[in-house]
Amino acid sequence: MTSSNSFAVIDLDHMLAGTLVDGPSDNFLEHSLVSARTDTELARAFLYSHALSKHSLKSTKKDLGRFLLWCQHQSTTLVQLRIEDLIAYKAFLSDPQPAQHWISATKWPRTDSRWRPFSGPLSPISANHAFRVVKALLEFAKDAGYLSRNAGALVKNIKTSREARIGRYLDVHAIAHVQAVLEALPVGTAAAGKARARDQFLFLAYVTTGARLSEITGACMGAIYAEADARWWLDVLGKGNKKRRLPVSPQLLDAFRRYRAQYGLPPQTMRDDATPLVLATRGAAIAGVSDEAVSKTLKNLFARAAELAESAGQGDCAAALRNASAHWLRHTMLTTHANNNVPLKVLQDTAGHANISTTALYLHKSDRERHDALLDSLARSAS
Repeated sequence: MTSSNSFAVIDLDHMLAGTLVDGPSDNFLEHSLVSARTDTELARAFLYSHALSKHSLKSTKKDLGRFLLWCQHQSTTLVQLRIEDLIAYKAFLSDPQPAQHWISATKWPRTDSRWRPFSGPLSPISANHAFRVVKALLEFAKDAGYLSRNAGALVKNIKTSREARIGRYLDVHAIAHVQAVLEALPVGTAAAGKARARDQFLFLAYVTTGARLSEITGACMGAIYAEADARWWLDVLGKGNKKRRLPVSPQLLDAFRRYRAQYGLPPQTMRDDATPLVLATRGAAIAGVSDEAVSKTLKNLFARAAELAESAGQGDCAAALRNASAHWLRHTMLTTHANNNVPLKVLQDTAGHANISTTALYLHKSDRERHDALLDSLARSAS
């Protein structure tokens, strides 16, 4: 790897067709279906030829930006890529060395010279996803006529071990500790009152609906509504821009109304209300917040709940809370309902899983029954 501390900003934002930011290259084939003349332009065409959700677009931009930066530091282009290069990139994703050049634990702005592409090595699942994005880019380049061949077609994806069961969820004790932290939040100022009501709503929104982080932050107030039969729903936009309707419990609805009241909003909203569902707690203006801000808020709640669990002598519970994230609440909801005999097809539709085998990973009840049956058998044998 190059020892340079310089990471040029690669602009992958949308641009008008026919405009060029770089000079023409030798990558352009006579019968190409895309007007891109450079790898960056090709990446833009790939991004915006897909109907990606806001969250998926942001994630894919990050993966493509990292890959193009890596290519720059290797002094190579897409047309020059060989199988060995892609094998090297697979290894790099899991260990982006030298760390002092590619990694920074602090998330500096992209315009800051201290910005780095990574905050640490990627998990096997994240690395696998990032490499699949690269392979999809190369396949698009080949199909569009930008490349005459695709080295990625000959390189296998990064292997990941699939869990037999989902283990990243919070048990009833952990949930109780989080709820205790939420109840103890201060309300002495207007901002504190807003934060308390909003965070109580946020926690319930994730743990009762199983929505993904971006599905809640990307929703608007009008997404929570009632139909003529008095059933309440939350509309979200999931992966692949697929819409889902999630049931809203009476508990969540009450929290929603208290939350709106703290912001001086009426308890009922209209279907066309485009106000962000998750609001900032400071400032006079009504404004939404980012995924990162919500993730940090929940992590702080979990950290404080872990202290309560630790003081109660619940070490395992405290450890789970320290590792928990917003996605754990999705796992918690699905695990709870799977073990309460809710049909897996119902949970598959609610979760937005493409394959029911993914939903089945949340079913822990059979493990508990097996455990109890074997211990009961041992007890009978000993008596």
